[in-house]
Amino acid sequence: MSDLHKHDLSIAVLVPCYNEGATVATVVKDFAQALPNAKIYVYDNRSTDDTFERAVAAGAIVRREDRPGKGEVVRRMFADIEADIYVMIDGDATYHAPSAPKLIDLMISTHADLVNGARVDTAVKAYRPGHRFGNRLLTGLVSAVFGQMTTDMLSGYKIFSRRFVKSFPAHSRGFEIETELMVHALELRMTIKEQPTPYAERPEGSISKLNTIRDGIRIVSIIGLFVREERPLAVFSLLGAVLALIALGLGIPVVMEFLATGLVSRFPTAILASALMITAVISVFSGLVLDTVTRGRREVKRFAYLAVQDRRFQV
Repeated sequence: MSDLHKHDLSIAVLVPCYNEGATVATVVKDFAQALPNAKIYVYDNRSTDDTFERAVAAGAIVRREDRPGKGEVVRRMFADIEADIYVMIDGDATYHAPSAPKLIDLMISTHADLVNGARVDTAVKAYRPGHRFGNRLLTGLVSAVFGQMTTDMLSGYKIFSRRFVKSFPAHSRGFEIETELMVHALELRMTIKEQPTPYAERPEGSISKLNTIRDGIRIVSIIGLFVREERPLAVFSLLGAVLALIALGLGIPVVMEFLATGLVSRFPTAILASALMITAVISVFSGLVLDTVTRGRREVKRFAYLAVQDRRFQV
């Protein structure tokens, strides 16, 4: 018997959707079969097709979110829905529903707060080369800064614990939400697990909403924001070092001239070098202050995480 059936834990399947009328019914039915005791929630994000009607007909609990963007939908879902375990899945019928019980069993057995379903494509067109390269690049960038706990950060197939969901601040508005989810788990040093899952090609009539370049730029921007917010000492110290080197490059010839002649003939250069050196020192001290603020903010998030009751530890 799997861990899923041994524990009386409530499960919610979360399906954010935008114009997924061609596939949402299949997703709902597949996950209802894989997780018969779960409640399936579909949040329609301003669709212009029949996504809402098809989800209702398939038996899902369907709600609307009028603010555009996957991040807005995830924020609303996490706030509204109560469960012990959350399964988040895209509504495009590319993810493998029969893998859900195994992913949940992994979460229960390891007491993980996040289980990532790493995509293993089963069709030639399932995972476009541009998306594959971008995913590897962005996953590697996050791993280099915050630590490596996943090989497929941008997978839309994720299992969350209740304490993860109820302590997640959710600032992102669009597809960059996947990055924020992973950084949140890494920064709070949550237990993260990953398991490969089959990834299929979109069915005929279903169109991807992901733009490789546009959304890639957004994700890079959000990574830069997280680096600045979570690693301020490193960022501002690096900036200070660059400014100091420029100041030395400009100032040393002025000082050498003064030592040789007793005169300063290039006052503008001397003033600029002095200003840059002062700015460099201010930058380093700003990093020190912001690092203290970041530690305090991280502690507050950690306390919020620990304050959430998790029934997995009561059985």
